[in-house]
Amino acid sequence: MNIVYIASPYAGEVERNIRNAKRYCQFAVRQGVVPLAPHLLFPQFLDDNKEAERRLGLDFALTLLDRCDEMWVFTTAGRMSNGMATEIAYAKKYNIPIKWFNSRCKEVAKCEN
Repeated sequence: MNIVYIASPYAGEVERNIRNAKRYCQFAVRQGVVPLAPHLLFPQFLDDNKEAERRLGLDFALTLLDRCDEMWVFTTAGRMSNGMATEIAYAKKYNIPIKWFNSRCKEVAKCEN
């Protein structure tokens, strides 16, 4: 089975964004892939409000992204966080395929930040 990195917003409206990330992971499972959403894991033990821990979490996430077959990016109205922009740039640099989705899990054309 392919492993898919799920990129979606975390900061801001955290509770809503967590619910959405879980929904995106459920969608991925229904598509027959293994979802990996680091922003659902690392905030469990790293404090996203502490810059050093946030950077460490992003470093961990990029390490996991290296091991994924694809990245799926979920945005609302084409908006993405700085963390997502970093993840996307990394995927592009290392030629990891990227698929773009809106918040309703509908595949869309490439989104520009």
